[in-house]
Amino acid sequence: MTTLYFMRHAQSEANLADILASQIDFPLTEKGKKDAEKIAQEFCHDHQIDRIITSSLLRAQQTGHPFEELLKREATTDTRLVEQDLGKYAGKTYQQLDDEPDYCHDRTARWTWVPDGGGESYQMIADRLQSFFEDMFTQDQGSVLVITHAVTMRMIKAILHNTLPEYPSEIAHNGEIWKVVLTKKGEHHQINSLFYGDSKTAISNE
Repeated sequence: MTTLYFMRHAQSEANLADILASQIDFPLTEKGKKDAEKIAQEFCHDHQIDRIITSSLLRAQQTGHPFEELLKREATTDTRLVEQDLGKYAGKTYQQLDDEPDYCHDRTARWTWVPDGGGESYQMIADRLQSFFEDMFTQDQGSVLVITHAVTMRMIKAILHNTLPEYPSEIAHNGEIWKVVLTKKGEHHQINSLFYGDSKTAISNE
């Protein structure tokens, strides 16, 4: 049986500055590093993990470091888990996007929208994630912690709920973890949200 724990990375410098990080390598803030450590301590107290896989982007790898230390396991990176390539919009603030008429402001209409400058549509993200899930469904993977990104997790939820091309509009909090037990490809999988560290505070304040 394969149990996957999908985690959104802790707070990055881009999150703090309201910047669309896209695939730019923004590091974690000091707060993000401390919260990643707290989440790792609390999570590892409750769960045994066989593998750690992170996006190849710095903020995801930094989030994984305290898990590696506590679990005595070295993480592997997977480029299929990176955040959306936003093309020419990468690195802009949300305020700057208000003046970008060609940016798709409707988050429910991004399935086929390709950002100018070599960006990715949501459909393109889902395609690379389908390849990742093919590997997960191939054989028993045990318990796997997967550290990734907000938009990527949006597509992951749609894949697990078997709703594509429809997908959720909400995103996971920094540090939020989703637990899912894989059954069969194409089935609706139940996803349970787990909150540790500051992600627990964030959800309680909503």
